[in-house]
Amino acid sequence: MHILPMNVLYKLLKELANSFKLGKNTLKTSYGSFKVKPKIIGAALSLNASGDLLPDKGNTLKKLTDDMMSIGVENEQDCLMFKRIFILYIQMAFLLPTKISKVSPVHIAPIFEMKKITEGNWGAHVLNFIIKGITNYRLKKKKSIEGCLYALMIIYFHLAKNKDKKGEENPGLPWVATGIESSWLPG
Repeated sequence: MHILPMNVLYKLLKELANSFKLGKNTLKTSYGSFKVKPKIIGAALSLNASGDLLPDKGNTLKKLTDDMMSIGVENEQDCLMFKRIFILYIQMAFLLPTKISKVSPVHIAPIFEMKKITEGNWGAHVLNFIIKGITNYRLKKKKSIEGCLYALMIIYFHLAKNKDKKGEENPGLPWVATGIESSWLPG
């Protein structure tokens, strides 16, 4: 993956979440308003953003990490188990993070269709999770916000930098690899 290490203040992510207009799915900033759609998230993170939505149907993140590191890849069954645990790990740690460190049904459903894992509409799945996390944060006045706020940050930086350009600058690479300059990040 072409993901650069990021040192991001939670304050920035919280500000982006507060700038997200629910119902309109718009990120309203001083650079303008940006509509956040599944295909935008797909472009930002190099995820599929078309096709059927993933089913909306445990272990801890540490246990998944330990399991993933202990699996051999000598046979097909071990390789499949490694892939399943890796997909769970990526969902829990990055795409669909929650403050609860246990695997939820929303994380489990995609791993049973490994042959079709890339066909699922991950862009819409991540966007729905962001919307749910921001809604719960605002309604319940929680201190933490669940969902992939890094996707909002990548979208914000990319679209702010390229707001006057038509189309995507580097269609082959995810925006996370092309649109963030380390000088923009605090720390």
